[in-house]
Amino acid sequence: MAHAMSNDFDGDAELGGASNPAWAQAEEDERFLPPVLLAYWHTMLRWRRVLLGVIIGSVAIGLIVTILMSPLYSAKAEIEISRQQKKVTNYDALDAAEGPQDLEFYATQYALLKSNSLLERVGKTLRLADRPEFFAAHGTKMAADAEARRRQVIGLLSKNVTIEPVRSSRLVDVIYTSRSPKLSAEIANVWVREFIGATTDREYDATAQARIFLEHRLSDLRAKVEESQQSAINFASNNNIINLETREGQDGKTLTVRTLSTAELEQLNQALLNARADRISAEVRAKVGKSGVSPEELGNMSLGQMREKRAEVSGEYARLLTQFEPEYPTARALKKQLDELDLAIAKGTTQFGAEREQSYQQALKRETDLQAQVDAAKAQLDRQNHASIQYSIFERDADTNRQLYDGLLQRYKEIAEAGNVGASNIAIVDAAEVPIVPSAPILLVNLAIAFFAGVGISAIAVLALEQIDEGIRSPADVWNLLKLPLLGNVPKSTGDPLEELLDAKSMLSESYFSIQTNLAFSTDHGLPRTFAVTSTREAEGKTTTSIALSEIIARTGKKVLLIDADLRSPSVHHRMKIGNATGFSNLLAGDDNLLANVVDTGRRGLFVLTTGPMPPNPAELLSSDRLRFVIQGLLEHFDLVVLDAPPVLGLADSPLICRAVEGVVYVAEPGKCAMRAIRTSLERLKFVGSRIFGVVVTKIDTNNQHYGFSYGYGYGFGYGYSYGYGSPENEPTVGAAR
Repeated sequence: MAHAMSNDFDGDAELGGASNPAWAQAEEDERFLPPVLLAYWHTMLRWRRVLLGVIIGSVAIGLIVTILMSPLYSAKAEIEISRQQKKVTNYDALDAAEGPQDLEFYATQYALLKSNSLLERVGKTLRLADRPEFFAAHGTKMAADAEARRRQVIGLLSKNVTIEPVRSSRLVDVIYTSRSPKLSAEIANVWVREFIGATTDREYDATAQARIFLEHRLSDLRAKVEESQQSAINFASNNNIINLETREGQDGKTLTVRTLSTAELEQLNQALLNARADRISAEVRAKVGKSGVSPEELGNMSLGQMREKRAEVSGEYARLLTQFEPEYPTARALKKQLDELDLAIAKGTTQFGAEREQSYQQALKRETDLQAQVDAAKAQLDRQNHASIQYSIFERDADTNRQLYDGLLQRYKEIAEAGNVGASNIAIVDAAEVPIVPSAPILLVNLAIAFFAGVGISAIAVLALEQIDEGIRSPADVWNLLKLPLLGNVPKSTGDPLEELLDAKSMLSESYFSIQTNLAFSTDHGLPRTFAVTSTREAEGKTTTSIALSEIIARTGKKVLLIDADLRSPSVHHRMKIGNATGFSNLLAGDDNLLANVVDTGRRGLFVLTTGPMPPNPAELLSSDRLRFVIQGLLEHFDLVVLDAPPVLGLADSPLICRAVEGVVYVAEPGKCAMRAIRTSLERLKFVGSRIFGVVVTKIDTNNQHYGFSYGYGYGFGYGYSYGYGSPENEPTVGAAR
């Protein structure tokens, strides 16, 4: 037992009893907080009936709506809308836009496909205002007035047509939906044809207005062109400006490429450049010849042969001097031969130098003569250029008028031709066929929509209910919301709790044993000698907790008295199956024989004092000093007194009882009471000076852990181990299982 109690201390200290100040620390709280997903799962389980009810209701509504809906048939016609018109001619549309405006262009086309003017064209073409089957196909009645029917037709057409561009293409689907498959196909086909016709009509109207305007402008420009061209010709003749070559520039203006003076200056300037190049070349050759061997000399075969011969003789002469004196006959002969060769080479070199100098002088004279002629031609051209300034003004005026005239004339011809051709940038790709299978309603789609709508609505409902429901949902709420230690968690009993308590190894006994252990650390002297057990409302398990704690403590060898202090609705005598003729109320009323009404339960160390006769005004009995006197008197005969107090909310009994004992064990059932009610009850107890040892959470359904007690419960009590270990070392630790 000592070993078990020691392990109990370790495990329950981790739970955070009243003697463990670390309970208030955030890191200890985190050990009780479930993961986020687990918390969501618990919330779903808690409100599973609401979730399933809303989802099933939504699906049922979707099924009923689908069954009651009339079948609809959709016919689809597909067209291609090109950015530019088909090039039957070179005509460009008057309102042609630039490439970057493609998005704007196609958005405009999609809007035109649903424009009121097109709706009226379709209605007039098919005479829908006079066709009853059209109105029947849309489930509406035919108006009596003609104008009202026209507006009715436009409204129905606009409501039932769908324009769907095909992504990343120039294709557009025109889909019309009605109850009649034949009528849907007919309207879809007429829709695309009328759209093409409307586009062609807009183009033709635009060209007709443009032709009238261009005719007047062409007549005025023709006279201006003739006048400006005649002025340019007269000025050129008067100023001797002779153009040899003219061309038209990229901008359409006339450019004078060559005049007579320009051609003459070009020829002289080219000759000067050639002469200058010849002079430079001759000058370079002359300078090179003075400083060394020139290329002409190197290329001369005779000089080359003489230099080779001299090299041979020089080599032979040098070898001979290594053996003989210079006066040796053979050496003198070789020396003479060398001198003759040097003389011949020098003569040839001098001759080449004279020729190079002569060529240089001739090139210099030719360059000087041509430079003089070029200067004279430049002066003449400069005088002519001054006169050409005014001539250019006349030419530009004539060019501008001619360009305007040519452009307008070309445009006039293109517009006239295009107006006759009637080309369009819209083509029908696929005509609409009569649909066989209805497009709506689709049962699976409607059910899927209803299902997801139900999921969304149920999620919103659960969030709203979760905000309204402020009860205890997890072990962490005890500290986070109430700032009180959690003494322990008690599982929901499947049978009679008192019978389960008889088994010391049952889940219920283990849980209350852990609570008793935590309670032992709530004071500096161990278990409190007197404490009351109460709750916010009835049926939260306070009576079971009172009996269980009394019996568990009695098993440890203490003499325990359980008092049924609920003078309004006593229940201990029923649970313990004993009489209730006299009891606690008699002692409060003045009976001094304290032990006369105490009943021995037959269980080790456990005695019970029932309520006795129910008084007319319990609050008056409890508010006197007699209550403290009775409790103190009973403590002389018992080691510990436990009071099963009535609920706090709405009654004055519990605060009166709790102020007469050392402290209070507060019992709470998950989801039983709102958090504000629990706080109110605790504030009432604190107001009268009661000490609250902690909270016991009861009736936890371990099979359906909706309230987030799966982690805290398993951690706190360690269920799942088995008994029958062979040695004390292998004995499981009560209340400390991980």
